[in-house]
Amino acid sequence: METALLSEENVRKEEPVTLVSPRNPTPTEILYLSNIDQTVAFNVETVFFYEVPEDAQADASSIIELVKEAVSDVLLIPYYFMAGRLRFNFDEGRLELVCNNKGVLFVGARSSLELKELGNLSFPNPSFQHLILPTEGFHDLADTPIFSIQVTRFRCGGFSVGFVVNHSILDGRSAAEMFLSLASICRGEGLQTHELNTDRSSIRARSPPQIKFKHTEYTKLAEASSTSFTSPILSSQSIRDPPRISSFRLFSFSPEMINHLKNKSELKCSSFEAVVAHLWRARTKAVFDDQKKMSSVLFAVDIRSKVSPPLPHGFIGNAVITASASAEVEEMGKKSFSFCVGLVREAIDRVNDEYVRSVIDWLEVFKGVPCALNGNFFVSAWWKLPFHELDFGYGKPIYGGPAVSGMEEFVLLLSDGGGMGKEKECGINVWIALHPEKMEKFQSYIFEI
Repeated sequence: METALLSEENVRKEEPVTLVSPRNPTPTEILYLSNIDQTVAFNVETVFFYEVPEDAQADASSIIELVKEAVSDVLLIPYYFMAGRLRFNFDEGRLELVCNNKGVLFVGARSSLELKELGNLSFPNPSFQHLILPTEGFHDLADTPIFSIQVTRFRCGGFSVGFVVNHSILDGRSAAEMFLSLASICRGEGLQTHELNTDRSSIRARSPPQIKFKHTEYTKLAEASSTSFTSPILSSQSIRDPPRISSFRLFSFSPEMINHLKNKSELKCSSFEAVVAHLWRARTKAVFDDQKKMSSVLFAVDIRSKVSPPLPHGFIGNAVITASASAEVEEMGKKSFSFCVGLVREAIDRVNDEYVRSVIDWLEVFKGVPCALNGNFFVSAWWKLPFHELDFGYGKPIYGGPAVSGMEEFVLLLSDGGGMGKEKECGINVWIALHPEKMEKFQSYIFEI
């Protein structure tokens, strides 16, 4: 069957509504956003697909109303701040979150297509943009929602839930916890969330700043010409509108292939370290012509347990910093796979309390963003997040992941669903975008295992 593309003709959206929190701080509360939050003020767009058994389809017909009420009546009590708006404080030179209850955008939609007509849902599909409710197009920052939800019912009785969340408010782990709470409410099991801690003051910069390391993993804003990490003031460059010169592909690594990579390394390593090292080598060969250039791979490291004292229980915000491994292109070509694995491991091990504090202080001085420039790239390990558990009452998703990503500087690692999120059992789907000529080279290197 030929894969059908979603369009405005076959996805009919209702008029969007604004959902407000039953809890509205008086006077209006201003939440401090950390220096880490400032670096990631772009939208992250995810879609989850659900098949519904025939005997449950009559019940599932109310899924749009069910999700809507769960958000407005329950979720937005603890997550009241998600109904707020970002504001740029010119005196401080930074973003802050205004908890003014301007609301979360919600829309219901119906599609004349069946889920099976969309083909393999794990393949990058730009038409999935019709399953999310964009938050671009508002007059200014004060009007722009930081959270939107779209529930779409398909002709077969199945449905999708699409989320748009501004990354500056929540990191992947925090967003996953919020989605899981929403799903729990819809199942009739109530909120599963613990007390939320929105206080980011424990990761404020020191006064005066004490920068003790070279932080080549970040770049000053003035130097950032990358499309993926632009301004922390309002970048939502289009994950939904990929650059036309790029082609993007999905490469699947089975558990056996991942284990083979781990065994290939002379150093004992995790699946993440092995896959990142392998991707880095293959992409470097495909992208760099100059053997004397430096090649870098960047990735997020969770700092919740690495800072001292550890971040408070229920911390809401971005608790990840960027780490990077770098080597000369020529050296990477000559040395063994274990060399790259070792550099990735060192980058992870480098992240301790003092390193984290130094990053935060560097960001205070230079207002930088992750340095995915000049052929370098950022790997994001989505497969470690519990998105596969997102059950709205009709079973776990048949697929869940980003709406689409066509940014050459951003590579996503997604679960293939086989291991239900358990690293030892699941395969990994790699989403990558490159210029067509470079993609051709990459394809010839990626399966050299």
